[in-house]
Amino acid sequence: MTMTVIWTGMVALSILCGLATGRGPEVAAAAVEGAGAAVELALSIAGMLCLWTGVMEVMRQSGLADRLSRLLAPILRRLYPQAARDRAAMDAISANVSANLLGLGSAATPLGLEAARRLARHSPGVASDALCTLVVCNTASIQLIPTTVATVRAAEGCAAPFDILPAVWLASALSVGVGILACKLFARIWRD
Repeated sequence: MTMTVIWTGMVALSILCGLATGRGPEVAAAAVEGAGAAVELALSIAGMLCLWTGVMEVMRQSGLADRLSRLLAPILRRLYPQAARDRAAMDAISANVSANLLGLGSAATPLGLEAARRLARHSPGVASDALCTLVVCNTASIQLIPTTVATVRAAEGCAAPFDILPAVWLASALSVGVGILACKLFARIWRD
């Protein structure tokens, strides 16, 4: 709600400033141009989401998602020891991590919500350590292939949209690492 008020206020203020300075036609032209660019960008991102969501579904139906889940299991069991015995929760967490690894933030959201629902069953009414770790890992989202960012860059005319890979790998690894360390540290502090 607050963001709606802020954005609406910024738009209204911009229009008023444009009218007050005698630049009403330029403001109208910019609004039309921005709306067209937003639709074009939304369609390119929707296409990318359809592609990678389809890839995730093919992975699931071919059994590759299960293999990836087994590959991630040792790491995820250490990160989420409270949920290690709950196969459905671990599968949801693994699917969420897989989508994040592919840079599918929007596709990872429903998977993350399912994982959060399953983790919340273990401690109703209280955010468990596992749930807090899931939120941190999902927010930081380590990415191997930043598809959403690359799609936006390609839509804006970038000749090499994936040339940001080393920076993305470093930044996402650092953010996830620091987030996990903070979760584990705060879990110990508040447990004592």
